[in-house]
Amino acid sequence: MITKLIAVVIIVLVLFGCYELVTYYGEVKQESETHAKELAAKKVVGEQLPGMSYDLQTSLTAAQQAGPKVFGNWLATYGRSIQDPRLAWIQLDYVVAISRDNPADAKKIFAAVKDRTPSSSPVYPRLQELAKSYQ
Repeated sequence: MITKLIAVVIIVLVLFGCYELVTYYGEVKQESETHAKELAAKKVVGEQLPGMSYDLQTSLTAAQQAGPKVFGNWLATYGRSIQDPRLAWIQLDYVVAISRDNPADAKKIFAAVKDRTPSSSPVYPRLQELAKSYQ
Protein backbone atom coordinates (compact mmCIF):
# COMPACT_ATOMS: atom_id res chain seq x y z
CA MET A 1 0.00 0.00 0.00
CA ILE A 2 2.79 2.45 0.89
CA THR A 3 4.72 1.61 -2.27
CA LYS A 4 1.63 2.43 -4.34
CA LEU A 5 1.25 5.73 -2.51
CA ILE A 6 4.94 6.55 -3.10
CA ALA A 7 4.55 5.67 -6.79
CA VAL A 8 1.52 7.97 -7.10
CA VAL A 9 3.41 10.81 -5.36
CA ILE A 10 6.40 10.33 -7.68
CA ILE A 11 4.14 10.33 -10.76
CA VAL A 12 2.40 13.51 -9.56
CA LEU A 13 5.77 15.18 -8.91
CA VAL A 14 7.08 14.19 -12.37
CA LEU A 15 3.91 15.51 -14.03
CA PHE A 16 4.17 18.75 -12.05
CA GLY A 17 7.84 19.09 -13.04
CA CYS A 18 6.95 18.57 -16.71
CA TYR A 19 4.21 21.18 -16.45
CA GLU A 20 6.63 23.70 -14.91
CA LEU A 21 9.22 22.95 -17.59
CA VAL A 22 6.71 23.50 -20.41
CA THR A 23 5.53 26.75 -18.78
CA TYR A 24 9.11 27.99 -18.44
CA TYR A 25 9.88 27.12 -22.06
CA GLY A 26 6.83 29.10 -23.19
CA GLU A 27 7.95 32.15 -21.23
CA VAL A 28 11.49 31.99 -22.64
CA LYS A 29 10.17 31.59 -26.17
CA GLN A 30 7.82 34.56 -25.75
CA GLU A 31 10.64 36.74 -24.39
CA SER A 32 12.84 35.74 -27.32
CA GLU A 33 10.12 36.61 -29.85
CA THR A 34 9.48 39.94 -28.11
CA HIS A 35 13.20 40.76 -28.20
CA ALA A 36 13.39 39.88 -31.90
CA LYS A 37 10.40 42.13 -32.64
CA GLU A 38 11.98 45.00 -30.69
CA LEU A 39 15.21 44.64 -32.67
CA ALA A 40 13.29 44.62 -35.93
CA ALA A 41 11.42 47.74 -34.87
CA LYS A 42 14.70 49.50 -34.06
CA LYS A 43 16.22 48.75 -37.44
CA VAL A 44 17.07 52.03 -39.09
CA VAL A 45 15.78 52.77 -42.57
CA GLY A 46 17.83 55.43 -44.33
CA GLU A 47 14.85 57.03 -46.04
CA GLN A 48 13.28 57.76 -42.66
CA LEU A 49 16.25 59.62 -41.21
CA PRO A 50 15.96 63.39 -40.79
CA GLY A 51 18.20 65.84 -42.59
CA MET A 52 17.01 65.88 -46.19
CA SER A 53 14.01 67.50 -47.77
CA TYR A 54 11.45 65.13 -49.20
CA ASP A 55 11.65 66.57 -52.72
CA LEU A 56 15.27 65.36 -53.12
CA GLN A 57 14.38 61.71 -52.50
CA THR A 58 13.24 61.06 -56.07
CA SER A 59 16.41 62.45 -57.61
CA LEU A 60 18.53 60.56 -55.06
CA THR A 61 16.86 57.28 -55.93
CA ALA A 62 17.36 57.93 -59.64
CA ALA A 63 21.03 58.82 -59.09
CA GLN A 64 21.64 55.68 -57.03
CA GLN A 65 20.11 53.53 -59.74
CA ALA A 66 22.08 55.27 -62.50
CA GLY A 67 25.41 54.17 -61.07
CA PRO A 68 28.29 55.39 -58.92
CA LYS A 69 29.38 58.21 -61.23
CA VAL A 70 25.91 59.81 -61.38
CA PHE A 71 25.46 59.13 -57.66
CA GLY A 72 28.76 60.92 -56.93
CA ASN A 73 27.73 63.90 -59.07
CA TRP A 74 24.38 64.05 -57.26
CA LEU A 75 26.15 63.97 -53.90
CA ALA A 76 28.54 66.74 -54.97
CA THR A 77 25.60 68.86 -56.13
CA TYR A 78 23.17 68.35 -53.26
CA GLY A 79 25.42 67.18 -50.42
CA ARG A 80 25.72 70.61 -48.84
CA SER A 81 21.95 70.96 -48.51
CA ILE A 82 21.65 67.67 -46.60
CA GLN A 83 22.23 67.33 -42.86
CA ASP A 84 23.40 64.42 -40.73
CA PRO A 85 22.29 61.72 -40.02
CA ARG A 86 20.76 61.45 -43.51
CA LEU A 87 23.94 62.76 -45.15
CA ALA A 88 26.02 60.13 -43.36
CA TRP A 89 23.65 57.38 -44.52
CA ILE A 90 23.78 58.58 -48.14
CA GLN A 91 27.56 58.82 -48.03
CA LEU A 92 27.77 55.28 -46.71
CA ASP A 93 25.58 54.17 -49.61
CA TYR A 94 28.03 55.94 -51.91
CA VAL A 95 31.00 54.26 -50.20
CA VAL A 96 29.46 50.86 -50.86
CA ALA A 97 28.71 51.83 -54.47
CA ILE A 98 32.29 52.91 -55.28
CA SER A 99 34.18 50.39 -53.17
CA ARG A 100 34.92 48.06 -56.06
CA ASP A 101 36.04 50.71 -58.56
CA ASN A 102 37.69 53.18 -56.20
CA PRO A 103 38.56 51.64 -52.83
CA ALA A 104 40.87 54.51 -51.81
CA ASP A 105 38.09 57.10 -52.10
CA ALA A 106 35.67 54.73 -50.39
CA LYS A 107 37.98 54.44 -47.39
CA LYS A 108 38.56 58.21 -47.32
CA ILE A 109 34.83 59.00 -47.34
CA PHE A 110 34.15 56.27 -44.79
CA ALA A 111 36.77 57.73 -42.46
CA ALA A 112 35.24 61.21 -42.77
CA VAL A 113 31.77 59.88 -41.96
CA LYS A 114 33.11 57.86 -39.04
CA ASP A 115 34.96 60.87 -37.61
CA ARG A 116 31.85 63.03 -37.47
CA THR A 117 29.32 60.39 -36.40
CA PRO A 118 28.80 59.99 -32.64
CA SER A 119 27.97 56.63 -31.09
CA SER A 120 24.48 57.92 -30.27
CA SER A 121 23.66 58.44 -33.96
CA PRO A 122 21.14 56.10 -35.62
CA VAL A 123 23.75 55.58 -38.35
CA TYR A 124 26.36 54.24 -35.90
CA PRO A 125 25.29 50.55 -36.11
CA ARG A 126 25.71 50.66 -39.88
CA LEU A 127 29.14 52.25 -39.44
CA GLN A 128 30.12 49.37 -37.18
CA GLU A 129 28.97 46.84 -39.79
CA LEU A 130 30.96 48.50 -42.56
CA ALA A 131 34.04 49.23 -40.44
CA LYS A 132 35.49 45.77 -41.07
CA SER A 133 35.57 46.42 -44.80
CA TYR A 134 36.67 50.06 -44.95
CA GLN A 135 39.31 50.57 -42.30
